[in-house]
Amino acid sequence: MVFECINKEGKKVERWKGHISSFEDYGTHYEIRIVSRSSILVLFGKTTQGAFGCMPDFGAGCHLVNPRDKFWNTEKLTRVLGKVDGITVATALYSIADKLKI
Repeated sequence: MVFECINKEGKKVERWKGHISSFEDYGTHYEIRIVSRSSILVLFGKTTQGAFGCMPDFGAGCHLVNPRDKFWNTEKLTRVLGKVDGITVATALYSIADKLKI
């Protein structure tokens, strides 16, 4: 699955493509491999406080909400991954939200 990421800062708009190269449903969590400007492995699942995203190759993780809430998830993910990778992961989750049973 291919998706488009957008970073708007003032009048400047930056766009790039991302691709979900693999998607596994383990029943308790999902494993999503995203290829974009970097390659990111995301473990996504549910907790008593909502959802979580863990990016073990980056040594990062955070609480998230419904994958359809791209604004909230982008805010949280950019804090732990940086601007480009945070936007990429939030957009990827948004693009496959219908497949995530969270």
